[in-house]
Amino acid sequence: MSHKFVVAIPARLSASRLPGKPLRLLGGEPLIRHVARRALAAGADDVVVAADDASILAALDGIAVRGVLTRSDHASGTDRLAECARLAGWSDDTLVVNLQGDEPFAPASGIRAVAQTLADSGAEMATLATEVDDPEQLFDPNTVKLVWRDSIGDAQWRDVLYFSRAPIPWHRDAFAQNKRVLMPGQCLRHIGIYAYRVGFLQRFAAMPQGMLEQLESLEQLRVLEAGFRIAAALAPEPFPPGVDTPEDLARAEARLAQGGA
Repeated sequence: MSHKFVVAIPARLSASRLPGKPLRLLGGEPLIRHVARRALAAGADDVVVAADDASILAALDGIAVRGVLTRSDHASGTDRLAECARLAGWSDDTLVVNLQGDEPFAPASGIRAVAQTLADSGAEMATLATEVDDPEQLFDPNTVKLVWRDSIGDAQWRDVLYFSRAPIPWHRDAFAQNKRVLMPGQCLRHIGIYAYRVGFLQRFAAMPQGMLEQLESLEQLRVLEAGFRIAAALAPEPFPPGVDTPEDLARAEARLAQGGA
């Protein structure tokens, strides 16, 4: 059974590694337009781009999404989304998906899946994961890993135990022999898409940073450290890499030119 949901897309003009990122051209169009169309394709009841600059909103002309101008001094995308939810007038029980503004190839099925995971699990927050298929990813601190609990019956989701930039779980005996051997199904990569009810989003944004969040520089750890649940499901199809750097943008351009979606 599908559940109604809205999508919020945080978009910040002054990204450090790719300045002006939302307005960078991909296939001749600003990046933010591609992301907005992904949200619409997922069947969201409402799609809102939360921008820190009017030029981003102007780039959305002709697309059936709403734009709201948020403060420019937010410390995180979560803070920006909390303001967005207030400006959009969403009620506390509205299910909102946080789709990052640099995901031009996010599959519609994945956007729907994270919303479904939140609704089915009853957790305060939901996200997605996929198997690590490259040993270099496991040891790359820029690739976030997670471990989760055993499944509950035939549920398609599981509660997350921990997120880390470190290789977890650490296969002591296997890695003692060869660190390039992966154990099938046991090493998971986090996909940075989230879902929550607006009421919890506001609560999350108001929480003080936790020690683990500060150590790992992972905002979602604030939720676990405060004792709340995050449910995760396996992504129904691959999430192509997002766009963080000029090199990423070049790869995305090549993908688009080859008919990639």
